[in-house]
Amino acid sequence: MKKLFLSFVFALLSTFSFAQNTWDIDQMHSSVNFTIEHMGISFVQGRFDKFGGDLTTKGNSLDNAAFNISIDVEGINTGVEMRDKHLKSKDFFDAGEYSNIKFTGTSVSKEKDGTYIFKGKLTIKDVTKEFSVPVTLGGITKNKESKEIMGLRAKFTINRFDYNVNYDPTAAGIAKWVEMNTYFELIKR
Repeated sequence: MKKLFLSFVFALLSTFSFAQNTWDIDQMHSSVNFTIEHMGISFVQGRFDKFGGDLTTKGNSLDNAAFNISIDVEGINTGVEMRDKHLKSKDFFDAGEYSNIKFTGTSVSKEKDGTYIFKGKLTIKDVTKEFSVPVTLGGITKNKESKEIMGLRAKFTINRFDYNVNYDPTAAGIAKWVEMNTYFELIKR
């Protein structure tokens, strides 16, 4: 009887320690921002206002998590309507043909400095490539509705030419490197 009870307790604890949690991006408390050098002397900033995604973890650990992020190209916003229309055109993102930028996770691992590396497939336009993003876990807490929330932030660069965003191929006017700054607050389902 004692062995049966201990087996039951062990099975119950294993279930709790390996339970999967799904976290949804809270768009109201998140942002996807970018900066690109212009004419070699200044910078243009912008953001994507429409995005979503989720993260699946074992317990609350990010180790070996799975994730999917989708950014709606129509939500690009630089504060200048004429420029935003140009960015949605075939010269840049071709939003009519390729409406979403996607980052689908293949693995998450923790570095010695506490940073996580999110590896996956980044798709922009008609190109999908392996891509790695360093991510900092801001923490986990509860919001005013007593739901668990998680904060993540990432800063990385993308070579736009790698994804057929080839307008100004000399990069004299618009740099090839785009700096991304993302801040995600996720809510546990």
